[in-house]
Amino acid sequence: QVQLVESGGGLVQAGGSLRLSCATSGGTFSDPVMGWFRQVPGQEREFVAGITWRAANTYYAEAVKGRFAIARDNAKNTISLQMNSLKPDDTAVYYCAESQTSRNPWSYYTRPGNYDYWGQGTQVTVSS
Repeated sequence: QVQLVESGGGLVQAGGSLRLSCATSGGTFSDPVMGWFRQVPGQEREFVAGITWRAANTYYAEAVKGRFAIARDNAKNTISLQMNSLKPDDTAVYYCAESQTSRNPWSYYTRPGNYDYWGQGTQVTVSS
């Protein structure tokens, strides 16, 4: 059974940085796509960034492009999300997710329903 555990959330001032991590275990699929999503209460879960496990191809939502960077560490079975130049609008619960499919267009991986496993989430709060 796949388990995903996020860490690294917290409170930061606007313009600051945070680094989120997601530790993965139990997976057997050789080339999953890993994604970061975020959700504000009362709103739908929103795609933030994705990465393919083998080739480390990445894709970002327009709202975070140029400010966030997703990466994976094969040896440690972790993915990370480096978040710079944070804005109050980035405040949300951030979730790590794994899709046990591959070779679909990135539009497929922006939809939460196409992911098979989710972490418990970590709160990120950006104060103005």
